[in-house]
Amino acid sequence: MTYTNPVIPGFYPDPSICRVDDDYYLVTSTFAYFPGVPIFHSKDLVNWRQIGHCLTTERQLPLANTWLSGGIYAPTIRYSDGWFYMVTTNVSGIGNFYVRSKQPTGPWSDPVLVAQGGIDPSLLFDEDGRVYFQSNCKGNEGYGIYQCEIDISTGSMLTESRLLWKGTGGAHPEAPHLYKINGLYYLMIAEGGTEYGHMVTIARSGDPYGPFEPCPANPILSHRSLNSSIHATGHADLVQAHDGSWWAVFLGIRPVSYPYRHHLGRETFLAPVTWTSDGWPIIGDGGRVESLMEAPQLTEVRWPPKAIRDDFDETIPGSDWVFLRNPAPDSWSLRECPGHLVLRGNKTSLDDTGAPAFVGRRLSHMSCNIAALLNFEPVNDGEEAGLTVYMNEKYHYDLAVKCKEGRKAIVLRRTVGSLRTERTLDCAEGNVVLKIEARPESFGFAIQQEGSHVLELGSGETHLLSTEVAGGFTGILIAMYAVCETGQASPALFDWFDYEPRD
Repeated sequence: MTYTNPVIPGFYPDPSICRVDDDYYLVTSTFAYFPGVPIFHSKDLVNWRQIGHCLTTERQLPLANTWLSGGIYAPTIRYSDGWFYMVTTNVSGIGNFYVRSKQPTGPWSDPVLVAQGGIDPSLLFDEDGRVYFQSNCKGNEGYGIYQCEIDISTGSMLTESRLLWKGTGGAHPEAPHLYKINGLYYLMIAEGGTEYGHMVTIARSGDPYGPFEPCPANPILSHRSLNSSIHATGHADLVQAHDGSWWAVFLGIRPVSYPYRHHLGRETFLAPVTWTSDGWPIIGDGGRVESLMEAPQLTEVRWPPKAIRDDFDETIPGSDWVFLRNPAPDSWSLRECPGHLVLRGNKTSLDDTGAPAFVGRRLSHMSCNIAALLNFEPVNDGEEAGLTVYMNEKYHYDLAVKCKEGRKAIVLRRTVGSLRTERTLDCAEGNVVLKIEARPESFGFAIQQEGSHVLELGSGETHLLSTEVAGGFTGILIAMYAVCETGQASPALFDWFDYEPRD
């Protein structure tokens, strides 16, 4: 039996995993999107379903005016003595902290701060009750992986930070995870930066503070310079399955053109781990992985497939939906007009680093059909609502209804850095179906009004919204949005939203 990588497609980077009996839980980074840190559940390591978020309040996750690739970096999830712990960094706020919960679905605690600096924190709960905290930072011995012991009830540092390892010489030694396996401490990290030189390396010691001996087969995972559909593999976490086998989750990318460019973001991959005769782990086939791989020998548990259509019949958003930073309370509602998502635009536009009226989901497939039914009758110039293909505030494609010179109009706008193009057409009163067809190398945009044929408006290249062009650490989101330059917004009513994968 086989499975297909990535096991969680779309912008779900920096995965971390833990096992509780025969259940597996996984978290990923979210940067300036809210709520923060999605948590997934699986019974077989291949089929995953999202069961919530770890950071669901502004008290846990303040994101005001945060750079899109700021916010939450690289969470780690661990389980000890009946508690789940999720440790991470808000690089735009309080730094390193953790939250905890008795249930993976929450509620999760308020943040508990840890004074050790840096990013990519992790925890090891040792057998003697000690708790070790690792992060990558610049300390008194230079840049590398540092560790201290903490009081897990308060987050207080019980020891000074000490350097563990600087890696094998690759740039940006980061993403540390310390494990105790068969009496030895294994320190696994990422090197090379989260780009095409990414790799995973490992070292071990008989003492949690080292000295650490590097694995002679390092890197134990890397796709550097390979002719592969998968690149930038790294930032891994290990788990032993309940049948005794070992596995790794890690991030990777899937470029769709040459020169290499990727727009879905960094995704979550899975690969088996084998152990050498002298006790070293190797990920995949000699450090390489494939899109199609042999599945774990665990009983398969599939979750119900996601519905294509969200009719907005619930009073809280489904777990796929996220906001851009902390949303203004009056910018959205699922109660104001039952069966609709109501957005009320504010002065913050998609070009700003504030909190626009914005409800989005990750683009998780190279090919898919997206559509939304919008009821919006703007009355003042500067009012606008529609769909956006959003990478960041400088790179996005928008298909919207707006008021222009006192008339209702359709606009297709493409913003690529300092360049912007717009096509504007008059629009009749009444509902408008906004349509986006995602293909590996382009997006097609169209509209349809009642009694009319589908009207094709134009297209935009995927590579112009890629990480290689737009920069940053995120991937594309498809979002419903609204803007009002005057602040006196007409309501934009979204009756439904469709997301239909085709790959």
